[in-house]
Amino acid sequence: MVGSDVKLSCVYPGTDRFDLDDLFVYWQVSESNAVVTYYLPGNSSTGLEDSHYKNRAHLSLDSMQQGDFSLHLRNVTPQDEQKFNCLVFRKSLELGRILEAVVTLHVAANYSMPVVSTPSRPSAEQELTFTCVSTDGYPRPSVYWINKTDNSQLDKALHNDTVSLNQRGLYHVVSVLRVPWAPSVNVGCCIENALLHQNLTGTETFIGPEAMVTDSPARPQQEGSAAVVSTLAILLVMVIVAVATGCLCRTRCPRRSYTDHV
Repeated sequence: MVGSDVKLSCVYPGTDRFDLDDLFVYWQVSESNAVVTYYLPGNSSTGLEDSHYKNRAHLSLDSMQQGDFSLHLRNVTPQDEQKFNCLVFRKSLELGRILEAVVTLHVAANYSMPVVSTPSRPSAEQELTFTCVSTDGYPRPSVYWINKTDNSQLDKALHNDTVSLNQRGLYHVVSVLRVPWAPSVNVGCCIENALLHQNLTGTETFIGPEAMVTDSPARPQQEGSAAVVSTLAILLVMVIVAVATGCLCRTRCPRRSYTDHV
């Protein structure tokens, strides 16, 4: 991982113990032969290492006596992703080579969580533009956009990806997605780091005015309905009162008797 320390293994297969005054040890970059670090009897030569590795690469003298010539590299950078050669010679064997190893170093860094911006609210029939940003990752990522409604992958032709290196040698990603206008769109931006088996997803939802629920248009109708209900209730009360009054009168008022006169 970028910024960490690493040990590149180079170990003699036998059980021999070695005299440091009998050893010549070199670590080099395979492609350029740039010297990473080295050991010479008496340490008679200095300043041969490449400036990129100065004060970052070292060998353990105690380990070399036991046949372990591994390279200790501090503060790994993306530029350290190389193949390295380990070469060990013995002076007593007329500088015969007793050990050679090739070690490949793979470097990685986590990307930041993708941040997806919401498009400004365009008028109907204009396309929607989403922008996704993720930084400080390594190696170069794969970029995908997902329709979060059904988790289907959107066509790569719909987005334009810009991937650049910053001053630290890490990647900076900007992806712009353009999709046809719709009242509601829910998308996700996926940044995949294949080396770390990592997939980070940032999501964003666009909701247009047409998809928003508002109760303003319904208020006149609701108010009219309430007025009708209130009127009917008043009329009903009046009818009930009238009926009750009539029944009361029949009950309390004395009945008159009428005598027929012949």
